Amino acid sequence: MHSFEVTGGQRLKGEITPQGAKNEALQIISAVLLTPEKVTISNIPDILDVNLLIELLQEMQVKVERKDRHTCIFQADDVNVDYLRSESYRKKSGRLRGSVMLAGPLLARFKKAFIPKPGGDKIGRRRLDTHIIGFEKLGATFNYHPEDGFFHLEAARLSGAYMLLDEPSVTGTANIVMAAVLAEGMTTIYNAACEPYLQQLCRMLNRMGAKISGVGSNLLTIEGVGSLSGTSHAMLPDMIEVGSFIGLAAMTQSDIIIKNAGVAHLGQIPDKFRQLGIRMEINGDDIHIPEQEVYEIQTFLDGSVMTIYDHPWPGFTPDLLSIILVVATQARGSVLIHQKMFESRLFFVDKLIDMGAQIILCDPHRAAVIGLGREQQLRGITMSSPDIRAGVALLIAALSAEGKSIIQNIEQIDRGYQYIDQRLTALGAGIRRI
Repeated sequence: MHSFEVTGGQRLKGEITPQGAKNEALQIISAVLLTPEKVTISNIPDILDVNLLIELLQEMQVKVERKDRHTCIFQADDVNVDYLRSESYRKKSGRLRGSVMLAGPLLARFKKAFIPKPGGDKIGRRRLDTHIIGFEKLGATFNYHPEDGFFHLEAARLSGAYMLLDEPSVTGTANIVMAAVLAEGMTTIYNAACEPYLQQLCRMLNRMGAKISGVGSNLLTIEGVGSLSGTSHAMLPDMIEVGSFIGLAAMTQSDIIIKNAGVAHLGQIPDKFRQLGIRMEINGDDIHIPEQEVYEIQTFLDGSVMTIYDHPWPGFTPDLLSIILVVATQARGSVLIHQKMFESRLFFVDKLIDMGAQIILCDPHRAAVIGLGREQQLRGITMSSPDIRAGVALLIAALSAEGKSIIQNIEQIDRGYQYIDQRLTALGAGIRRI
């Protein structure tokens, strides 16, 4: 097990480029199973979760030519579907929640799929109901086999259907879309997720020959086709990394330029950081966060305390609430952080309190942050990373703190952020992998 030893209190300076989007990668790479032809994907993030998914495809006999760490050519022309029943697949896929994204393409093309109990972050309930109900409406049958811990899905044929999703699940929508593109007839998905990553998936599938309309809205219409062809696709910059770097710059009083940030796809992210009082300049596709001594949290127009909460796109992404919370600890003013979508994602605030932050955890979903206004610096401690986003939030806190911090269980951070220690060291951060 590795840890980060972090020496805080150093101001950073320089340019940093965000990696390819993790959440997009898990969908896009799964979609290569929909065609026997070659699919070239670029700007792939070199992170544990994505590399594990690529390993799973290789063990299914998908041909993978890795031109470099960020570009792969996939060809799924000789897939070993029986591997999906193996103990090896169960163990590997159970470590990666993103493996659920293989179900839609496998069901569409090979008429059967196996889903292990979800792995990944321990951030609360992350149910699969939306996925399964959508597959059933397309004609699949579903059974849970306790002896091997798999959900078994089978379909002699998939037929288009109308469905109103019970929640706009991003992975659920993506999985249903990938199953529906090869189904017979018309599928209509209402209350569909419409995040940029899902839009990217739909556009890629359309280039492969799918017929998906309504991309970018919550009403998708899919006309099934007989087969799909190969294509090439480039990932968007990771919006969560962009938000993390904005928060890092503010907390450490640094002057940082985020290059090629994918500004057009960031939605509310810049505005939410501005509500914390953080200044930024957008120059083309770059974001400049200038050195700032103090930032002050805004209030609502009636003077009441600001509330920042997560919501499905185009609302604010839940993946950045941990960062927003940490950044607020050194702001001037108060804010209520309301994490609506996951009930365990705020359970890292005890570590921030140990560092000297003033936070009241109201319940599993809400935390009131009273900003210190830099009058009192956070202090370094030893702590453990509970999930990807909380791990980076704690790393940002440690980089702004006085003294040394040890962050354990950094495998969680490595799951979502590529070479994060090397990239931050290049900006002048005091971070060492031990």
